[in-house]
Amino acid sequence: MARLPLSIIVVFHNMAREAPRTLQTLSPAYQRGVDASDYEVIAVDAGSTSPLDPGLISGLSPGFRLLRTPPAPSPAAAVNAAARSAEGEAIALCIDGARMLSPGVVAGLLAGLRVAADPVVATLAWHLGPKVQNESIAEGYDQAAEDRLLASVDWQTDGYELFRISTLASSSGAGWFLPLSESNCLAVPRASWETLGGLEERFVAPGGGLVNLDFYRRACDRAESLVLLLGEGSFHQVHGGVATNAPRGRHPFPSFHAEYQAIRGEPFSPPVREPILLGGMPRQAVPFLAHSITALGSA
Repeated sequence: MARLPLSIIVVFHNMAREAPRTLQTLSPAYQRGVDASDYEVIAVDAGSTSPLDPGLISGLSPGFRLLRTPPAPSPAAAVNAAARSAEGEAIALCIDGARMLSPGVVAGLLAGLRVAADPVVATLAWHLGPKVQNESIAEGYDQAAEDRLLASVDWQTDGYELFRISTLASSSGAGWFLPLSESNCLAVPRASWETLGGLEERFVAPGGGLVNLDFYRRACDRAESLVLLLGEGSFHQVHGGVATNAPRGRHPFPSFHAEYQAIRGEPFSPPVREPILLGGMPRQAVPFLAHSITALGSA
């Protein structure tokens, strides 16, 4: 039987508030330029204390399904289990289920996968709110404030409105023209995923530590091309995440990095690749394009 073009794996752990929004932004009703037959979504409930409602997932599209996995500090094994069950010719990973997407992401991933025989296709990341959430939560930003912020724009009709209420994440802080530390929504051909062995399950720190950064680094190192989607991205909802929402002075990066060094035998550094830039530029994202140009000029 012919495979689907794309399988998207998205991981949730205790995200009852965030999951409906994230899944809505993955639905064929929200995503532009694609049909339900172009992709499937595997929603991984990684040991949530209040499990996701299967009806929430199946009601969005026939190609959406739920996979429950046992509780574990790291999502690596759960992601790999989902990938083994995936039906797509390519695998896309959204390792943090709190991240909403802009409406051209799925079409962009599919287009990017056609750019080269063996690409990695990646997006930049934003945080909802006035600052990166490690800073904004110290100034009173919380889920209630975020609910009000999301209600202030009509993102359900035009998902590019999310750019108006967001800030570039630290991992994407320089924008489209300088190296990223990671991508929170990326895709590779199935053969590449299998060659890479999926996520490295030796990363056992809470939330996976640097497992997502490690996969992005390894994927970029072996790929024929890096394709970055212009004008698209992921948008992180505040949910008390172990890293994204940790106060600046208590961020777990030192312990995460120590685990990375123990596994890889060297410090982590972002992959340096000249990207192929693919996509359009919605008017709401133009300020970030200007920021990217400024950052490149200052590099």
